[in-house]
Amino acid sequence: MKNTDWFSPILISLAIVIAGYFVSNTFKNGKAYDRSVLVKGLSEKQVNADLAVWPISITVAGNDLKLLKNDLEKQNKEIMSFFLNQGFTEDELNRGTTNINDSKAVLYGSNNQNREFRYIANSDFTVRTSDFERLQKALTNSLDLISKGILISSKNTWQPIQYSFSGLNKIKPGMIEEATKNAREVAEKFALDSNSKVSKIKSANQGQFSITDLDPNTSYIKIVRVVSTIEYQLQD
Repeated sequence: MKNTDWFSPILISLAIVIAGYFVSNTFKNGKAYDRSVLVKGLSEKQVNADLAVWPISITVAGNDLKLLKNDLEKQNKEIMSFFLNQGFTEDELNRGTTNINDSKAVLYGSNNQNREFRYIANSDFTVRTSDFERLQKALTNSLDLISKGILISSKNTWQPIQYSFSGLNKIKPGMIEEATKNAREVAEKFALDSNSKVSKIKSANQGQFSITDLDPNTSYIKIVRVVSTIEYQLQD
């Protein structure tokens, strides 16, 4: 019995040493894992818009609803014929809603009661196309409608034609790859300055894509931009 009394203390001491080693090693590894750098990577690409939208408004005034309706329908037909003659298809043309305001039905504003025309009708018409050259030509030739007594106005006087880009999904993977590469280059520069090396990605945020005009006067050229945020582990 006495021969085994010395064995238990040795076994306990050995267990304490082993446990201490694992605790120390875990703490060391944990501290190493805490060493990281958070960086941002940018990817920016200039693209051409692939869709143009020209929203048009037609305004007709009168005192007889029946005559007003006939006049409005006549003008809509003339506008449809105009764009078809310019080479557009019916799929590119869309006739929108029509609103009629009665000045005598307005509860507030005494000036409305003295207007020359009681009824004012507004009709929407939209052109959607990917043929920008044809649309620009139609915009110039639209002045010919004045000779027929038709006055059209763009809903946005500053930018009559609205341009958009719909090919984001095609360029998104490449831009994310570029942003990630850019972020790693920044992280490696930081690691070099701190005598460390960049290891694995600890966390990553793709970021939101944004599409903006090149400038206020060149809306048919777009700038696609994404900023990714990536956290890299560092090691000695």
